[in-house]
Amino acid sequence: MKKSKTLYTYCNSLTSYSRFNSRPVNIGDVQLGGDNPIRVQSMTTTDTMDTKGTVEQSIRMIEAGCEYVRITAPSKNEANNLSNIKKELRKQGYNTPLIADIHFTPNAAEIAARLVEKVRINPGNYADRKKFNYIEYTDQQYNEEIERIRNRFLPLVNVCKEYGTAMRIGTNHGSLSDRILSRYGDTPMGMVESAMEFLRICKEENYNEVVLSMKSSNPIVMVQAYRLLVHCMIKENMNYPLHLGVTEAGEGQDGRIKSALGIGTLLEDGLGDTIRVSLTEEPEFEIPVAKKLVERYSNRSNHDKIKAISINPINPFEYNLRETRQVLNIGRDNVPRVINDLNLLDKITVDTLSELGYTYFEKDDKWGISDLACDYIDIGKKEIDFRIPGTLGVIQAFSVWKHSKKEQHYPFLNVNQYLNERNIHPKLNFLYITLSELSDEIIDKTKNDSSIVLFIDTWNTHGLAEQRSIFIKLIKAKNDIPIIIGHAYGNLAPSDLQLYSSTDIGGLFIDGLGDGLYLAAENCGSLDKVNRTSFGILQATRTRITKTEYISCPSCGRTLFDLQEVTARIRSKTQHLKGLKIGIMGCIVNGPGEMADADYGYVGTGIEKISLYKKHNVIQKDVPMDQADEALINLIKENGDWIDP
Repeated sequence: MKKSKTLYTYCNSLTSYSRFNSRPVNIGDVQLGGDNPIRVQSMTTTDTMDTKGTVEQSIRMIEAGCEYVRITAPSKNEANNLSNIKKELRKQGYNTPLIADIHFTPNAAEIAARLVEKVRINPGNYADRKKFNYIEYTDQQYNEEIERIRNRFLPLVNVCKEYGTAMRIGTNHGSLSDRILSRYGDTPMGMVESAMEFLRICKEENYNEVVLSMKSSNPIVMVQAYRLLVHCMIKENMNYPLHLGVTEAGEGQDGRIKSALGIGTLLEDGLGDTIRVSLTEEPEFEIPVAKKLVERYSNRSNHDKIKAISINPINPFEYNLRETRQVLNIGRDNVPRVINDLNLLDKITVDTLSELGYTYFEKDDKWGISDLACDYIDIGKKEIDFRIPGTLGVIQAFSVWKHSKKEQHYPFLNVNQYLNERNIHPKLNFLYITLSELSDEIIDKTKNDSSIVLFIDTWNTHGLAEQRSIFIKLIKAKNDIPIIIGHAYGNLAPSDLQLYSSTDIGGLFIDGLGDGLYLAAENCGSLDKVNRTSFGILQATRTRITKTEYISCPSCGRTLFDLQEVTARIRSKTQHLKGLKIGIMGCIVNGPGEMADADYGYVGTGIEKISLYKKHNVIQKDVPMDQADEALINLIKENGDWIDP
């Protein structure tokens, strides 16, 4: 791993939870940043010209706990109608601040800034048009472009100053301008510089009611961009508040896991003043998810003390996979392994394994193995009385294992057993350890032990930081032992397990740490759901791809078709295309740009009209909606990416 040159360049501490000290920003009567609570928000999906529908949906969002309501204003007409929406909400007793969402139309932004409490602009398309052209700029030409942006942007700054309106400068990974791409590439640094250009203008004009965001559908890119943004702000003596979100996260479990990964990883380090969970669902359903994420940090500063880290060997701004040695099928170039906890079951049967990706075909006496088949099961002190699949490993308490030593069975050791027992497995042993148990003796003994895999656990409420400290301690000692990240949960709804485990464990994988994961989930749903959560975390961190990935926007007033219905329909036809990324976007704003990571794109470009993309390139324009699904499948086939279900 590359070393970061400075210590805490993006957060207050890697071990002691505290929020980054952002400056407060006034947004109506609901202040953001500073010592204020982390705020939650969402965005309407209605047509902004439909005053009644937008007001009704806004009320549902507010009553669900939404503290800011964002509404799209793609043209001057919608911007003007914000006045009617605001008047009706106030008339009905709702004073929640409104945010106008602007793309491409500075005139609409200047109108909206006179009417609502905050405007959001995207620096990638506020003063630029994205054509995916590469142009090499001289420094003089680049500076001339900055001056052009300044002249285009200043009128909005002046209106905001006059009316006391706040602004969010919201960079999106997929809509970086050609100018930024030409100099910085499609990178987190490009995202940061795109915002900083506008932010410097605001600061020069003494306008400081500014919030920043760095959104991407890729949680790794999103996390790196926010960290870099804070790093750059610190260097330039700035501390503007942050709005966190993973854009186009998708629907259902995948959307929740991806959002929790990106948002939660940053919240863990004390970054973020307001969040939005972008799901392809009704906006009022986003609010409970956002509140669940935020609530975990209300008392986090009271966590058990973790020894401070003097030197951080992990570069927080780049993805670098920790290099480990291989122990059997764990570590080095192997994908992260999934382990499931069967300790609490009364009996383990063939049907038990059917929930973990294995199907037994009695007639042929064979096992079928799915892409979501876990790699190991922990059975504790139990025994298995049937022939297991050849790809499945069994972890067993050492006290039982040492008497039977069955094939495909491996012992689970505690520190005392590891230090004192001689009769362990010659190829694979799991050593359970917490930070307090990781002594110099253990580090030295495991350094050259080719049979040991560490299983790390934590009981600290600030668990990610404690487990990260284990990795840092081993990295400094040049110990390349593979590590399984474990975390225990109890009495959670399956949806909460998805959120909490994605935050606690996913953040480590985002930093290139971990060779496997183990969710010990007692009374948190079925084995199938726990197993799917584990694979979902690895999919979202892009460390183990087991299914098709859908990058779908959460819908808004610009959307030209029913996103939920269309996403579900396309999923039903393409969900077998493992590893493929398909973007489903409601309008051209969220088209070739926002689906930056997608292999194929399905984008609304008119009423009942779809344009199909391969990467950033439009292949077919204005395909009738009733033909678009088949056309997408044919496009995938033509490019050799289709396989039959």
